[in-house]
Amino acid sequence: MTTPPPRMLPSGDTAITVEFGRDISDESNRRVLALDRKLKQAPIAGILETVPTYRSLLVHYDPETIGFGALSDQLTALAHTSDESETVAKRRWRIPVCYGGEHGIDLEDAAQALNITPDALVARHAAGDYRVAMIGFTPGWSYLSGLDPALAMPRRQAPRLHTPAGTISVGGIQTGIQCLAGPSGWHLLGRTPVRTYQLHREPIFLLEPGDAISFAQIDAKEFAERDDAASHGEVVAELLSA
Repeated sequence: MTTPPPRMLPSGDTAITVEFGRDISDESNRRVLALDRKLKQAPIAGILETVPTYRSLLVHYDPETIGFGALSDQLTALAHTSDESETVAKRRWRIPVCYGGEHGIDLEDAAQALNITPDALVARHAAGDYRVAMIGFTPGWSYLSGLDPALAMPRRQAPRLHTPAGTISVGGIQTGIQCLAGPSGWHLLGRTPVRTYQLHREPIFLLEPGDAISFAQIDAKEFAERDDAASHGEVVAELLSA
């Protein structure tokens, strides 16, 4: 089946949104990331920055170097040659999570809403095979695709103004890793000691779009130990393959 070309949408006079679909899907996201890789491998003069999202790639450019029409043509051609099914070496991480209790205050309510036990919810969430679809909202906030559809649930009707750093949560058909403390309308299932963003660490950003993610349940004691190590710059996630 022929893949439809992306839509080229002007975003002001210095950016183009390359839109691969109207809905959130792994297919569209893979095409986004494939084009982003192509632009890193073969840069186009005038492009200043690219920002990948679930279903589109925002391309910032210098209009004095290249115009909208010429850049649109080049991006369309490059997207056509970007095979989202190509084999790309991807990193796989195992992220430790302490579920429930003070670390996951919505676990019991979420389980009740899904008509399963908290232990069953933890088991199904931790068994998932996830992929980083995009980074956004706040530094290091990792949106993951691959949530078991049976665990999907609407966001909270009353969002919280403060949720703790490291929260692992579910909102709609997504799950995510929240790095910094901040507001959220998602359901809080647990916390990880992993810092996906840490300013004075190398690398500053731990995860990248396309990375594969699995979760491993830990208890509160191990969380505290790993959290202390992470606060001193240690990467307490396990890199399974690179």
